[in-house]
Amino acid sequence: MANPIAFLLLFLFFSPFAFLKVQAFTGTYGVNYGRLANNIPSPDEVVALLKAAKVRNVRIYDADHSVLKAFGGTGLEIVVGLPNGQLQDMSANADHALNWVKDNVQSFLPATRIVGIAVGNEVLGVEDISLWEALLGAVKNIYNATKKLHLDEMIEISTANSFAVFANSYPPSSCKFKDDISPYMKPLLEFFSQIGSPFCLNAYPFLAYIRDPENIDINYALFKPTKGIYDSKFRLRYDNMLDAQIDAAYAALENAGFDKMEVIVTETGWASNGDQNEVGANVSNARTYNYNLRKRLAKKKGTPHRPKNVVKAYVFAIFNENTKPGATSERNFGLFKADGSISYDIGFHGLNAGDSSHLALKNIKNQGLSPSYTMVFSLSALIVLIFWS
Repeated sequence: MANPIAFLLLFLFFSPFAFLKVQAFTGTYGVNYGRLANNIPSPDEVVALLKAAKVRNVRIYDADHSVLKAFGGTGLEIVVGLPNGQLQDMSANADHALNWVKDNVQSFLPATRIVGIAVGNEVLGVEDISLWEALLGAVKNIYNATKKLHLDEMIEISTANSFAVFANSYPPSSCKFKDDISPYMKPLLEFFSQIGSPFCLNAYPFLAYIRDPENIDINYALFKPTKGIYDSKFRLRYDNMLDAQIDAAYAALENAGFDKMEVIVTETGWASNGDQNEVGANVSNARTYNYNLRKRLAKKKGTPHRPKNVVKAYVFAIFNENTKPGATSERNFGLFKADGSISYDIGFHGLNAGDSSHLALKNIKNQGLSPSYTMVFSLSALIVLIFWS
């Protein structure tokens, strides 16, 4: 027979979390951990690198189990991704969504701090309309799966959007969603509004600049001193493009009737190399953008249009990804090189070049579990022993 003390311990153990909704973003700075490469460090070494760089928020584009195991007990907070290729299956089959959440999220908790699930990436910007049609159903089934597993208060459900969803973004106040996308976007936003999810935006001043370098001031894109732009409708001046891009998203949300939804930047960065036509893709500009971005986020302030909404951003990406298809720039957004050394100095320490494995293993060996996790695991073990005694 179960010991009554066990039930008391269970209550004491879980009750503090019953009224606490875990935020999917701690602080203001995070990174994307893309892995389309055959020469980057192992997940264990990446953990050591991130801890050395004092980065806590991480996004991945799938739910790779080797990564999730490596993040266990580290205190790093991770958002996992449901790839676009699985959207139609998850939308059509609620049981498959439930099993996906069980296998890729629940089975790694609480050791791995999974705080969010990104359902697809830039779905409403692709040409495949069948994915547009599947997105909302997949989002709902994944959310319902977390609810059924009592994880809905711990896991934030979202999907990242590119600027392809906007009809116009200059000046920021003129921004609205494209007419053909609105019938898919509005019900999605209604659901996110109901469950308290943010609007996730992949915002790249780099991409805007390389498309129109003759008319866009490079200083405006790089957070450098500039006269900026003036938005006559908002009656606001913008001294950097990222703030303007974020406020453009806020304007689109307001136009659609969602003026209380928060915008979080899920990707931003600058390429350190590019093709001949990718003007501005070089190490100097990449360093300037990422260094100034860190300074801007460290101020913990909002945008001109939403000064109370502190800007939060995930930088793309930890590493250069040498097997990623597309333009040369696509393979050169990394803050770190394949050996774990820094690509350029923006204030990170990183792993020493040529000695990344040794340092990573040393860090992992020495860091152990954080005090909070040690308490969780110890108490869990005590509960199990008493319950089954």
